[in-house]
Amino acid sequence: MNNILIIGAGRSSTALIKYVLERAKENNWFVTVADSKPEYAEEKVGNHPNGRPAWLDAMKVNDRREMIGRADVVVSLLPAYLHMEVAYDCIKLKKHLITASYVSKDMYRLSNEFRDRELIFMGEMGLDPGIDHMSAMKHIEDIKDRGGKITAFRSYTGGLIAPESDDNPWHYKITWNPRNVVLAGQGTAQFMEDGKFKYIPYNRLFQEYHTVNVPGMGKFDAYANRDSLLYREVYGLSGIPNILRGTLRTQGFCDAWNALVQVGLTDASFPIVDSGNITYHELMEAYTSSKSIAGSVKERVAQMLEEEPDSPVMEKLEWLGLFRKKKIKLPNATPAMILENLLVEKWKMKPRDKDMIVMHHEFEYELDRQKKLMTSTMVMHGENEIDTAMTKSVGLPLGIFVKLVMQGKITSSGVHIPVKKEIYEPVLQELEEYGVVFHNQEKDL
Repeated sequence: MNNILIIGAGRSSTALIKYVLERAKENNWFVTVADSKPEYAEEKVGNHPNGRPAWLDAMKVNDRREMIGRADVVVSLLPAYLHMEVAYDCIKLKKHLITASYVSKDMYRLSNEFRDRELIFMGEMGLDPGIDHMSAMKHIEDIKDRGGKITAFRSYTGGLIAPESDDNPWHYKITWNPRNVVLAGQGTAQFMEDGKFKYIPYNRLFQEYHTVNVPGMGKFDAYANRDSLLYREVYGLSGIPNILRGTLRTQGFCDAWNALVQVGLTDASFPIVDSGNITYHELMEAYTSSKSIAGSVKERVAQMLEEEPDSPVMEKLEWLGLFRKKKIKLPNATPAMILENLLVEKWKMKPRDKDMIVMHHEFEYELDRQKKLMTSTMVMHGENEIDTAMTKSVGLPLGIFVKLVMQGKITSSGVHIPVKKEIYEPVLQELEEYGVVFHNQEKDL
């Protein structure tokens, strides 16, 4: 195998492309980086002798298949809804496929077709999902090998802003797909607590957060991810009474984001009438309750949210510019699109800003009749707005796995996520060279 195709050259692709191009030179591989905005691909590839930028509209089936047909391994950084189309092409054309996205039920149904053709599909090979799976499985299997019985597993990840670059009241800036930031948490969160199923619908998700104390980092807000239950059997924890996967945010974030949810600004289901010509002030006024008392729009929104006008939550909304008499200038936009457009401007990283990834696992288990708690924590800082911790932690696992496939070191055909030892051991070992290092603590309960 000699040819690698990377589809997508956006925000999270930098570290992946850099890693694969460096290995391509060493191994005489050739890398094509394709994007619908060819300037993105050109910027990432530069003048590398083993790389080529290319234009590709992934919706154009013939162009997509022609490009996939020339590759041996395909990495898709496309939006998740397009992965199935790429997967069908890879099956037909007999190509391996790797993504960082969650593996859907429809994708799992293709496992036999990938396996029958001796093809590898690896999904969830990024940060979260990805590094979280691999680091968790390493400890889960170690505890079991020592004879321990795991009674609780909780895993949290946050893509945050480093303290030295934290200069706004939200304590947050965008380091990944802004649309996913706005739509995060939509659906119903599912997990297990004390042997009982727990469900939190979206309208309550950012109210029912809890506090997590991360060693060396302090306290964070944590809200539940959409479906923690999927991973009970995958992790070999089918009888576990407590399992939760969650997202970390700086304290105070969830209360303010809940206000945006309650107002209705994360709604992507309908366009705002004449959105291009109204102001943010007019939009917020339209959302105020008819039962509100007289007062400014800010005061009426505060009353609707049961907040004081000068509360930290209202301070954050005002800082975003939601009460300014400034035109939105975004025609035919949904509330979520308007919010995304605003956040891209307000939460933009400055050139020298550094982001930060915090990943934290908690394992409660019983060993020799003693209850124990093990925590495993990874903190990684970015270098600037381009070389972010986010792009490294998403792209490097993908790149390392591409290398392993190209070298013929992966034997598991079919549809998988990275929970097997043959995958997580070499990937985690190499990730340590790039600063993905976990620090473990253990104590008796």
